[in-house]
Amino acid sequence: MSMASEFKQFALKGNVMDLAVGVIIGAAFGKIVDSLVGDIIMPVVSRLIGGLDFSNMFVKLAEGPDNIPQTYAALKAAGVPMLAYGNFITIVLNFMILAFVIFVMVKQVNRLKKDEPAAPAAPAPTPEDIVLLREIRDSLKK
Repeated sequence: MSMASEFKQFALKGNVMDLAVGVIIGAAFGKIVDSLVGDIIMPVVSRLIGGLDFSNMFVKLAEGPDNIPQTYAALKAAGVPMLAYGNFITIVLNFMILAFVIFVMVKQVNRLKKDEPAAPAAPAPTPEDIVLLREIRDSLKK
């Protein structure tokens, strides 16, 4: 079997295609969660705790040029090393929301799987020695 045909057989298996679909949907879902956190949740949290802007919560580790604004985006573009703990808080919140949503989804899928009736188990194959004994019995009856 050539490598090309082996690869084709591997790539067309159901699990690989399911994985590809999962990765694509997961990437799109990640963008939705990023927007949810960055555009909806963090502004509300910021408003509740006094108008803090999490995107500009950082500690400079070195001085940057004086002629640029002292914002996270401008300092990062200038290459100034910083501890961006505000960005870290946002990413942790993204992760927590994503993990919770995946937990709920897995829980629902497991619940649906329990509701489906189990397929009847196939009878166990008859052991070879029993089959041979039956053949001997049948031949003796003749």
